[in-house]
Amino acid sequence: GYEIVVTADALVAGVHFFPDDPPGSIARKALAVNLSDLAAKGARPEGFVLALALPKGWTESWLAAFAAGLKQAADEAGCPLIGGDTVSTPGPLTLSITAFGSVPAGRMVLRSGAKPGDVLAVSGTIGDGALGLKVHGPAAPSWVAGLSEGHRAALADRYLHPQPRLRLAAGLQAHASAAMDVSDGLVGDLAKLLKASGAGAEVDLDAVPLSEAARAAIMADPALAELAWTGGDDYEILCTASPGEYPALVAAAAAAGIALTTIGVVTGAAGVVQYREKGRARSFAAGSFAHF
Repeated sequence: GYEIVVTADALVAGVHFFPDDPPGSIARKALAVNLSDLAAKGARPEGFVLALALPKGWTESWLAAFAAGLKQAADEAGCPLIGGDTVSTPGPLTLSITAFGSVPAGRMVLRSGAKPGDVLAVSGTIGDGALGLKVHGPAAPSWVAGLSEGHRAALADRYLHPQPRLRLAAGLQAHASAAMDVSDGLVGDLAKLLKASGAGAEVDLDAVPLSEAARAAIMADPALAELAWTGGDDYEILCTASPGEYPALVAAAAAAGIALTTIGVVTGAAGVVQYREKGRARSFAAGSFAHF
């Protein structure tokens, strides 16, 4: 038999995206952040419902572009729209998606399964989304001017169009001991996973994978390294696996075209995370994004 995996995320203009972002990009991101949750559970997407609250001044052309972007993302993921509601609001544009996935009974990948000695790894690259928000925003900081046009475009694209790691789901299901998606920052989300598992970790920050564009930004302003590690909007997969299962997980990721990078090891010191950067201990005042 199968178990149903349910996830929901709400996005509000001015909080999760800029009101003048392309409507197709808003739609794609709204679905992607939900699909990322399903991927982290090892689930296959089955469908979703959408609640859309439109503010005054919306246009038919805006809605058509939104619908086209949503359909593109849904078709790519094999996750059809199966229902929902559309209303008007005196407030900002708001949309909420509830997505459904399936996983063989007893095979869902939880946050709570990490064990001491497990390898700690992350997919893709970290920091692009948070840096992309700065690049894409209306008041770009001074370091943005020092980036090439290609690097600016790459970072903005990662912010606007996160890529849920659905192709990694089967590998996680087969080989991972714990997993979650990195939406609120690597540092903060790792703390959540370890709390659920009653474990700690040792993390090599120099091993955290960064894109060429992120490295260029950090070279322009070294303080941006902390933003990359804590800023969020990555939608990569943070996972653990036993030393015996980890090679198979890496192979499954590679077969899916996804890089998986070792960044540390799980320890038995519950709640204690030892970060090291260039051989020195490193701590963080802020862990992850929080609405409240």
